[in-house]
Amino acid sequence: MSTLRLEIVTPERTVYDKDVNMVVARGVDGDLGIMPHHIPLVTPLKIAPVKAKIGNNDEFIAVHGGFMEVRKDKVVILAESAELGSDIDVHRAQQAKDRAQDRLNHKQTEVDHKRAEAALQRALTRIRVGGGE
Repeated sequence: MSTLRLEIVTPERTVYDKDVNMVVARGVDGDLGIMPHHIPLVTPLKIAPVKAKIGNNDEFIAVHGGFMEVRKDKVVILAESAELGSDIDVHRAQQAKDRAQDRLNHKQTEVDHKRAEAALQRALTRIRVGGGE
């Protein structure tokens, strides 16, 4: 089975760098499944888990926004931040989720509401990738 390279990079470090069979990411227009020899594209990403399929195994990486560049043999995700499941403190993510939901229930301005929604999405993504739900 052919593979492509998946690199997930943040401003601080390279979070993920492996050969995979398929990448599934959530773009702003919906989910994208990328396999080797895919047509080149660049798309912004939403806050959501990225799935790397390696054989029969799936690895999940929490990606918090950014862009994905697809080439025929490589996918590069330039993320604002990203975390492997093993690096996530699920208890802390649950607390962040609770705080964000509380802020959404008591919104004062539109800006506060958008920030709380983004914080909630980040927390839910961390919980899912970290194995909390």
